[in-house]
Amino acid sequence: MTQRVALATVLDRLAIDAVITGYAVAVDDGAWSDYGALFTPDGRADYRGAGGIEGPAEAVARWLEETMRLFPVRQHLIVNRRIDLEDLGGYTGDRA
Repeated sequence: MTQRVALATVLDRLAIDAVITGYAVAVDDGAWSDYGALFTPDGRADYRGAGGIEGPAEAVARWLEETMRLFPVRQHLIVNRRIDLEDLGGYTGDRA
């Protein structure tokens, strides 16, 4: 692995970490526009495993806004992140 590839890998991991942290902060703070900004325009979220809905990020944000009113205090503790970066064609980070 070259130094350039190693640096790119670290930067990819930091970027993914920023999205995960941004998710937790947005949900905890009820910052639904911030939540939506974490997704690509065609991004979707799936909360069916927790009894929720699946759909476009904007629709899920509206559902979360209603649902999270049941919880006056929210706090995510996100630890033990496992990020696997796939190497496609010699470039680490093409897929995570």
